[in-house]
Amino acid sequence: MSNSVQGRVIIVTGAGRGIGEAIARGLAADGARLVIADLDGVRARSVAEGIAGEGGAAIGVEVDVARRDSVRAMVQATVDRFGRLDVIFNNAGIAQTRPFLSITETDWDRVMSVNALGVLLCTQEAVKQMLAQGGGGKIVNTASIAGKQGYEPLAHYCASKFAVVALTQAAARAFGRHRINVNAICPGVVATEMWKVIDKGFQDEGLTSRENEAFERFSSDILLGRPSRPDDLLGVARFLASSDSDYMTGQSLLVDGGMVLV
Repeated sequence: MSNSVQGRVIIVTGAGRGIGEAIARGLAADGARLVIADLDGVRARSVAEGIAGEGGAAIGVEVDVARRDSVRAMVQATVDRFGRLDVIFNNAGIAQTRPFLSITETDWDRVMSVNALGVLLCTQEAVKQMLAQGGGGKIVNTASIAGKQGYEPLAHYCASKFAVVALTQAAARAFGRHRINVNAICPGVVATEMWKVIDKGFQDEGLTSRENEAFERFSSDILLGRPSRPDDLLGVARFLASSDSDYMTGQSLLVDGGMVLV
C-alpha cells in the first residue's frame, strides 16, 4: 500500500456516507488529514469523530456545495485547522429518476446546481487556495458511467455528470501550468444510499415493479460479476490523491467492474 498521501490535507465533499465516507476513512488510515464535508453537518461530524477515535486527524464541516459562500467557508475552515489544502475530492452529488418527457426546469436546476455548479465552485475556491500556497495540488471529481453514456430515465443526471467530465478537462487545461492535477473517477453501479434513491425512482415512475429491480438490471452486465461497493473506489482515489499520479491530468477513469467499455 502506498502511503504517499501521508500528511496531506484533503477535503472530501459528500463524505457523510457512501463513496465519500469510504474514501475519507481510507485516506485517513493512510495518514492524510481529512476534512469531512457534507450538507448534513451531523453526519460529517460523526464521520470525523469516528476517524479521530481511530487515531486519525479529521474535522467535520457542513457545506452546501451549490453556494459559493458555503464553499469558501469550508476551504477557510480547512486552512484554519490544518494550515493548507493539498487535495479536494468533489464528490457531493444527488440523483433523480425521471422519464425524459417528465423532467421539469426545477428538476434540471436542482440536479445541475449540486452536481455541476458544485464542482465548478469547489474547484474555483480550492484552486484559489492552492495558488495562494504557491501552486501544486490535486482535484478529483466524482463523475459516473453516466458521464460517459446517457440513460433515458436519468437524462438530467447524465447531463450533470457529462458536465463534470467537461469541467475536469477544462480545469486540467487551465491549471496544469500551476502543477494542479485535475482528474475524475467514474463509478458504475455502487451499493449506496444514492442507488436506493434511483431504484425507488424507477418504481415510483412505474418503470420497475419491485425493490432493487433497477439495481439488479443495471448490474447484470458487469463483467466482474457483482455491483460495486464504496471501498472499491478507494484504490483509484488513493492513486489520484498521491504523488503516484503527478503526470496524469484531465482524465476520467471508469471504475465500474467492466460495465462500460470505451
